[in-house]
Parts: sequence; C-alpha cells; structure tokens
Amino acid sequence: MNNVLPADTDAGRSIASEDATDAEIIIARANALTEVVGAHADETERLRRPADANCAAIRRAGIHRIFQPARFGGAEAPFRTGVEVLSAIGRGCGSTAWVLAQNITHNMMVSQWPQEAQETVWADPTALLSGILIPGIGKATVVDGGYRLSGRWPFVSGVDVCDFALFTAFVPDGDRLIDLHLILPREQFEIIDTWHAIGLKGSASNDVSIDDVFVPRHMTLDGEFLRGRAPRYDGEPVVFQAPNYAMFGSMIGSAQLGIAEGGVATYLDQAVGRVARMSTKKVADYNTHHVKVAEAVTCLKAARQLIYGTCDLATAILESGRLPTLEERAQFRAEAALAGQLSARAMAVVWDAGGGGAIYDRNPLSRYYRDISAAARHITQNWDANLGTFGRMKLGLPIDNPAL
Repeated sequence: MNNVLPADTDAGRSIASEDATDAEIIIARANALTEVVGAHADETERLRRPADANCAAIRRAGIHRIFQPARFGGAEAPFRTGVEVLSAIGRGCGSTAWVLAQNITHNMMVSQWPQEAQETVWADPTALLSGILIPGIGKATVVDGGYRLSGRWPFVSGVDVCDFALFTAFVPDGDRLIDLHLILPREQFEIIDTWHAIGLKGSASNDVSIDDVFVPRHMTLDGEFLRGRAPRYDGEPVVFQAPNYAMFGSMIGSAQLGIAEGGVATYLDQAVGRVARMSTKKVADYNTHHVKVAEAVTCLKAARQLIYGTCDLATAILESGRLPTLEERAQFRAEAALAGQLSARAMAVVWDAGGGGAIYDRNPLSRYYRDISAAARHITQNWDANLGTFGRMKLGLPIDNPAL
C-alpha cells in the first residue's frame, strides 16, 4: 500500500488521485495521523481550536472527505470508514476528532443539497464544514430568491476553523413550521467566544450569531432530508441515502471511542513502569489493576462492536432498497449512546487507577478524562433520551423524537 500520506502540503490539492478514494488508504492515512495530531494536542487545548498543523494535516490527507461525492474528489466510503478514521484521530487528540466528526458528517449532508450549493461549497474540495442542528433558536423569513436568517446558536463545534457552516431555523409554511437548513460561508456570521469548557477545550464549540443575513434558496434545504431518501441516481452509495440524524450518534460515538482508546493506551504505558510510592511495589503487580485493565479493554471492544453493528445494519437496510423504520432509527441512536457509555466507563476505570499523578494537567491521562467527560454530554450520547425513545417504541408507543 503506497501513498499513505500525500507528499505535498497544498491544502487545496484533491485526494482524488489514483488510489486516494480507496477506504483502506484513507484509514491508513488516519492511523498515520494519530501521532501527528497528538503532538499538537496541548497546543490545540491552549488555542481552544485545532492547531493549524492538525487542520493542514487533515486537509492534506483528505480524511474529512470520506463521505464526500466522488465528483468532488471524495471517497464515498462506507459507514465503517468513519468509525476507523474518527477513532484513530481521537486516540491522538479528542478535540481534533470532535471537529473532524463535524467535518465528515456535514459533508455527508451537503451531498444532498442542490448541485449549485455543492459547487459553491466545494469550489475548494478540501473545505472544512461545521454546523448545528437546533432549529428552535433560529428564525428564517421568506424573501425574493431565498431567506433572511437571524439567530444565535451554541455548540457550533469547529466553527473557528471552518470554511462553511450549516444552520437550522424554523420558517413559517401556512399553519406549520418547517425546519430549514441553510449553508453560510464563514464571512457571513459572527463567532462569539463562549467556549471555555472543562473538556474538548480545543473543539472551538463557540456560539454563532447571525443578524438578518440573506441566504439564496439553493443554499437551503428542508430538514426532511435528515430522515433519509431514495437514491437520486443509479449507483449512488447508500451513505448518501441514510437518515443523517439517526446515524450522527455513530460518528460522534466513534470520536468518543478514540478518546477512550487513547486514554486506556496512555494508562497502560504509564502503569508498566509505575511504582507505588508507599509500598514501592510495581503497580502492574497488583491484582486490582489486572481487573481494571481487563474491564477497560473489554468495554472498548464492546463499544467498537456496537458501532460497527449499527453501521452494518444501516448499510444492509439501505442496500435492500428501503429506508430504516422509526424503530430502527431509534435503535441506531440507542446503540450509539450505549457505546458512548462503555467508552466513558473504560476511561473512568483507568482514571481511577491512575492515582494522584493523573490529576496534573501535564499528564495526558487528565486530558483524555476531561475530553470524554465533555463528549459524554452530547445529545447523541444522552442515555435517558436515546434509550427512552427506543424503549417506547419497543413497547408499541409512538416515537417522541420528531427529528428521527
């Protein structure tokens, strides 16, 4: 396997070379970047956004373009590729993986926009995308040729380093409200510096404010696309037909899995040579640590298999020619939340085993723990909300999450 990482550093260069659209090549590139982004993890925390070196490496490797159409140099890769790519980056830097999850999933969403919008966004095919899917705090009004948008949105992860961002707002349509999705270039919105958080410090999850900005109609799309659709053209990959909202948790969960894998690996490296100060006994000799290591590693394996299972089931359903049912969509979210719980559990186990030295900021174990604590609070990882919806449907009750 050659060309694991492109030799050039031109951020505008497409990955659509002879072998760059192959999923295995992209996964190899992501694995090669684990140490690269990890080397800049402290800088990313300090800047409260991904370090320039991390953004440049991601653009150059093209790993954010796995769900981008081939006609724009993307890979059109299967869902599992997202698991591999995001977990690899998460092992090195949780904040960078968190932002990459936005880049990847929003590329997948834009693939369903009108052709003119895609050409605008991917005039530079390596563009980084951010966004937020909370329509209730935005307001769009119909005007000639499009809409005027206003609002303020929190948690817009990666917004400081994005080229375009997706926003959501309600727009009146007779006696109902439509959840409209709108794409704006970076220069058309204001970033408000609110992201001073306990974890994922470098994810640039700031607020964004928009005040009466015009958005052309072709840069908008009804939120119904999030629920999936039939193929637009023969041979279109199923990844572009998926219910985006239902699958989002699997990608977020993959970044979270990578954080936990990085934390567990860090603990194992430290534990091998660590000596307990009071007893002068090697920590690795304690049976209690044997149990903790086994629990953490097993949790990670179970989390990964859960996410794989969701990706494979979604793929099989879409390849059969139908969209997932509401119950299946609720199942996808429930499994992603459970995978997140298992990842968080693995990290908590090694954090507890890490002793007093783990609490220092200079110890990377501290960063992994803080990052996964923040990641576990994402809506797709909310245990009660996601498991509750799935449980309702298994009991024959109507769905309580209209976004699915």
